[in-house]
Amino acid sequence: MQVSARERNILTLAGIVAVIFIGTAIFPVIRASYQERQEAIEDLLLDINREQRLIENAQSWLERRVEVERRTQELEQQIFSGDTIPLVEADISGDLSRHTRDSGITVGSTRLAERLETNGWLMISQEMSFRTTEVNNTLGFLNSLENSSPRLFVTDFTVNRARNQYSGTITVVGFARSEGLVTAPVSQR
Repeated sequence: MQVSARERNILTLAGIVAVIFIGTAIFPVIRASYQERQEAIEDLLLDINREQRLIENAQSWLERRVEVERRTQELEQQIFSGDTIPLVEADISGDLSRHTRDSGITVGSTRLAERLETNGWLMISQEMSFRTTEVNNTLGFLNSLENSSPRLFVTDFTVNRARNQYSGTITVVGFARSEGLVTAPVSQR
């Protein structure tokens, strides 16, 4: 059986239509698959870059963590602790008196401690009047307060000289966490 030129043209045209149909049906699938693969490769490269940055930054984050933990321990040593607020107040007053004795300073009078509580913290302020015959005792006293642990912060300081004696007042504050502290009723103070 012989194929005529007309049949050959029809078959060629049918073949071209079939190729075009297959091309239009398969090409978008291939293109979508290629785009998905490219996106997956880009996502993988981004993940690799992120992981590399994390690995590179791991040491600095570890150093920061160690520094924060060290600083937290330092700060924990600077605050007072106790079961009740009056005990914390007594600790602050006792530490202040000890520092004055150790510095050769005589305590004139001590006022009742004042407290301020806010955001889980308690600030206790203690005022005291003092006297001494040596100005160096006052400097030693201030240095001992600066190096105290738990820390007593000086908020007000005055000193006057009368003849051969120095007298003055000092106000210090100490801090404590107020969470868990039991407050005594005002009538018991």
